[in-house]
Amino acid sequence: MGRMRRQKAKAAVLMGAVAALAVTVGPAGAAAGEGRQVEPTTVVVDCSGQSQVRPTSYLIACGDGNNGLVSLHWTQWGQTSAEGRGSDVVNDCVPYCAAGRFHEFPVTVRLDTVRPRPGQSGEAYFTVLHVHYTAATPPRTPRDATYSIVGA
Repeated sequence: MGRMRRQKAKAAVLMGAVAALAVTVGPAGAAAGEGRQVEPTTVVVDCSGQSQVRPTSYLIACGDGNNGLVSLHWTQWGQTSAEGRGSDVVNDCVPYCAAGRFHEFPVTVRLDTVRPRPGQSGEAYFTVLHVHYTAATPPRTPRDATYSIVGA
């Protein structure tokens, strides 16, 4: 009976070690030193010029902060495009922006049109953000809006 417990304990320790190694190495055995080159991840650049991957929020109106994406959940993030869903939070600016109220609109988003990032050797970034409103839209806003992203 004691011998069986020791064997089970050894097996449990071994399985734990294998699991830890899998987390450390990553998918497909891509351990450092195996000679495999990891494909760089395409980023989106935020208002402060920082590279972001799968951000949970993204400010569209960098100048005044009156329009931004929140609660972003990415269903796909690849080298040439990224797709997700969330909400666009927009200030109605009534009677003026400082006194306005923010309203939330459900959206799907897509990032595409990849370019090399200026001044960042080897880093690629998405240059176009597409926003599709899945229900109501903000006043004077089309159901599909497209925004350019500057990478500097």
